[in-house]
Amino acid sequence: MLRIRFRRMGLKRQPTYRIVVTDQRKARDSAYLEVIGNHNPRTRPGTDVIDEARALHWLSVGAQPSEAVKKLMDRTGTWGRFERLRKGESIDALVAEAEAARAAAVPVEARTRYPAPEAGKGRKATAATAEAAAAEE
Repeated sequence: MLRIRFRRMGLKRQPTYRIVVTDQRKARDSAYLEVIGNHNPRTRPGTDVIDEARALHWLSVGAQPSEAVKKLMDRTGTWGRFERLRKGESIDALVAEAEAARAAAVPVEARTRYPAPEAGKGRKATAATAEAAAAEE
């Protein structure tokens, strides 16, 4: 059975996710069939990009979204378009509507919520840096 789900990318404590189509028995970060979008929770507001044509295709051939991806699809309107596709609307009209909605959307700020720490102020500051800061005070 095919599953549409997140694949974690990025560094430690700096996650970004790809939305992939894969076999549900495979591990989270193992092989996949196709990347159909991405999600970055670290931007203000979170960045959600889905290739509507491919998402609607995979949903129409029986792929099931995970709970997290279904929530994302609800938020972006993809799930509503899929419901309309099942009722008989044209996929071309639905994809054109999605492209118009994406063009009209407010651009997302590329900064993350968590700015980088100042030099020597991070969690992994060396003992020498901590001693120097203590001696300075």
